[in-house]
Amino acid sequence: MSELASPAAAVAAASSPYLMLKHARVMFDTTPERLDAAQRMKLDQVVARQHKIEARILGSRQSTHVKVSAEAIESRLAEIGSRFSSEAEFVLDLARHGLSLQGMRAEIERELRIDGVLEMVSARIPPVSNLETELFYRLHFDRFQTPERRTLRHILLTFSDAADRTEREVVRARLEAIRALLERAPDRFAEQALRHSECPTAMQGGMLGQVARGKLFPALETAAFDMRAGMLSSIVESPMGFHLLRCENVQAAGRVPFATVRERIREQMIEARRENRQRAWIRQVTEGYV
Repeated sequence: MSELASPAAAVAAASSPYLMLKHARVMFDTTPERLDAAQRMKLDQVVARQHKIEARILGSRQSTHVKVSAEAIESRLAEIGSRFSSEAEFVLDLARHGLSLQGMRAEIERELRIDGVLEMVSARIPPVSNLETELFYRLHFDRFQTPERRTLRHILLTFSDAADRTEREVVRARLEAIRALLERAPDRFAEQALRHSECPTAMQGGMLGQVARGKLFPALETAAFDMRAGMLSSIVESPMGFHLLRCENVQAAGRVPFATVRERIREQMIEARRENRQRAWIRQVTEGYV
């Protein structure tokens, strides 16, 4: 325990190893014993505050109406335990952090009860109307823009890291010959990719799918976005090797239609209302107004 931690934080930390472990992973992506003094002090403060908030939630009148089933506890425990190779490993890991299986069940029950209270508190939020979803869409047009995309196929021929200039030119000449054939017979691109490409996409006729800017090596991106539908690129070199690209289709930049995203907007607005209701209620609980 950090000597810098306050007495209240120290008591909360000592009494809740589960919260210590949970917040250490969220805040620092590690376990409490691996934290330095400053990190441990911050963790102690967060855990102390969280412990106080949870105690107020569990002491509320709403908490008396929440029932947690044994089945729900065992299901959550099994889900956590499945992250370990065996039950013995799980039990040992719990013990290493000051927990037992029974103690873990108690922590899970506590967590599920808190979740149940918050669900109850936010259960009666007002519905989101079609007008509200459309207004959100119009006020946030920038969120619903789609970038320009190209549907691409490619053929990749590789060379070794130790390849000299002559070997590289031989590989390039092979791909130039393939390109010359495809200039005469463009519909054979998938066939040639399957036969010659050294990329796993060869099994799909060289299909890379829809690609937006920022997803390819710079030289490939420049070539790809200079092409119109049906065009072949020149031979392009990347760190992977030599590429030949074909543009199958061009999808211009645009805006996602409102009808496509209306329900997603509604779900996000409902979730935001739930979270706002829960935060407001927690603030009232911690300040003694509920």
